[in-house]
Amino acid sequence: MSKKIDDLRSALELLKELDGQLIETDAEVNPEAELAGVYRYVGAGGTVMRPTKEGPAMIFNNVKGHPDAKVAIGVLASRKRVAALLDCPAEDLGKLLHKSLENPISPVVSEEKAKCQEVVHLATEEAFDIRKIIPAPTNTPDDAGPYITMGMCYATHPETGKSDVTIHRMCLQSKDEISIYFVPGARHIGAMAECAEKRGEPLPISISIGVDPAIEIGSCFEPPSTPLGYDELAIAGALRGEAVKLCPCLTVKQNAIANAEYVIEGEVVPNVRVQEDQNSHSGYAMPEFPGYTGPASNQCWMIKVKAVTHRKNPIMQTCIGPSEEHVSMAGIPTEASIYGMVEKAMPGKLQNVYCCSSGGGKYMAVLQFKKTVPSDEGRQRQAALLAFAAFGELKHIFLVDEDVDCFDMNDVLWAMNTRFQGDADIITIPGVRCHPLDPSNDPTCSPGIRDHGIACKTIFDCTVPFDQKQRFRRANFMEVDAEKWV
Repeated sequence: MSKKIDDLRSALELLKELDGQLIETDAEVNPEAELAGVYRYVGAGGTVMRPTKEGPAMIFNNVKGHPDAKVAIGVLASRKRVAALLDCPAEDLGKLLHKSLENPISPVVSEEKAKCQEVVHLATEEAFDIRKIIPAPTNTPDDAGPYITMGMCYATHPETGKSDVTIHRMCLQSKDEISIYFVPGARHIGAMAECAEKRGEPLPISISIGVDPAIEIGSCFEPPSTPLGYDELAIAGALRGEAVKLCPCLTVKQNAIANAEYVIEGEVVPNVRVQEDQNSHSGYAMPEFPGYTGPASNQCWMIKVKAVTHRKNPIMQTCIGPSEEHVSMAGIPTEASIYGMVEKAMPGKLQNVYCCSSGGGKYMAVLQFKKTVPSDEGRQRQAALLAFAAFGELKHIFLVDEDVDCFDMNDVLWAMNTRFQGDADIITIPGVRCHPLDPSNDPTCSPGIRDHGIACKTIFDCTVPFDQKQRFRRANFMEVDAEKWV
């Protein structure tokens, strides 16, 4: 990589040098639904309603109501683009993240003047209003309000002193209040907020927006790969070979990412739950990664904002909930988790993993498995069970041989059509807790489901029995250098 990337701006500069990876527009755009509506056609991809496509990232230079700000969207909405930003072949991204997970570099608090604090807005100022300061878009006209979709929430456990960064959906509710949704079962910061509440204390929090893509990717690991107390900023440090720089917040006892475009400083208030659509009354939250607009929650926690700081001429970073961007952020860390667990159990057998777009990076994985000796037969299914254990939100796993490109779903379906028999190669595991955002994980869809969020996990074994490998050899073409003819 020729350019050092340590923030959003350096990442965008790299993308400008790559053909077809970034476009800009000076045409005015309304952040309320219009901006996302435009990008749906340009490059959203993922599980977004068709027509959509995978395309370049986009910068909107003229955002209605925010003359001094820009909005960047789709920075990570392409595996090829993520590969360029992390200086790694696209097919090896999961392995790279696994290596970084195993070799963390902890963040450091820098004494330098933080770029994210070039401009300061205090909540005590009469004109303070986060909705006027931050050009947070809505994805659709049904959204509960303007959402922060790529905010790096950073907090510290009140008892252990361990810090961590995660991404949650956050809706701007008033001039100084933000609702935050914690998925039941409390991930890292959710667990911290619960602990603080039991102590009768607010939880100091910073929300950094517009950061180095390595931070955004690294922050999406989940237990068991990153148990409570593991600071995922250390993964970003490993990816860059250099510690992430933090800075002390100005109004709360917490740190923030020093070179972020925006930082929101505040406290998660104990014993307060708020209605997510309190302003729109639409009944909806925002489009989630499965491709559906999720229902508004009446159990969101509330962040009381103390200050907003930002760089001069800041760049707001956002994403469309079901876009390919979610696949990159959620799927690649999942690939790393699965690869790491299976590699420890049976070294050298799992060749690669792909958490595909159609599963939003969470629901479906393709495991490329190599059988080398007769006793490997059956181990591919053990690998699938390990994958389910490593990532509980997985619903479907496809197993393929080493001659099948796990990143090409046409090739995966070819294997299914020529190497798979439904009566012998489907393995179902009913009654397992899965993901609450899948609308089919509900008693209304299956009599075997006892509670919303429970599903039937399924393995589709599309591998060839070891003793039949010779019968299933693909047509073997001559190896040539085609450049002479094309």
